[in-house]
Amino acid sequence: MRLRPMFSLFVIAGLLCAGAAAAEECSGTITADEALAAEQARYAAQTSNDFAAMERLFGNDLHYNHSSNIVDTKASYIESMRSGDVRYRVMKQSDTKVRTYGCVAIITGVGDYEVTVKGKDMAVQIRFHAIWAKRPAGAQFVSWQATRFPPKQ
Repeated sequence: MRLRPMFSLFVIAGLLCAGAAAAEECSGTITADEALAAEQARYAAQTSNDFAAMERLFGNDLHYNHSSNIVDTKASYIESMRSGDVRYRVMKQSDTKVRTYGCVAIITGVGDYEVTVKGKDMAVQIRFHAIWAKRPAGAQFVSWQATRFPPKQ
């Protein structure tokens, strides 16, 4: 019985440490220009399969919500491209706006993408938001949410 409170304390301490490791703090102030440059660098990395650049640009805590309702982490998102299951051929954005809040930037806009998913070519038009955090390693991509435009009638 005396071990139960001690075990509970270790479990709680472990959960707190895991939570702290999952979300890295941001610091400094990110500018709209920095965020847009980082977003363009991400697009360039994804269309050229530059996995080293993706590893640097994507935060370890990336939460990526696809317009298909699939959710990826940094590891699973990069692996989907590394495996060849997903290949971004063209990534364009328009109607882009950037809002900054200290060390965080939120980019919203319209994306026009040409992508191959498991051998099937697709053209996808979405409305999105991308969140970037300024960290010691530079601007890092930490969140994505996309909604597809309805099919044209």
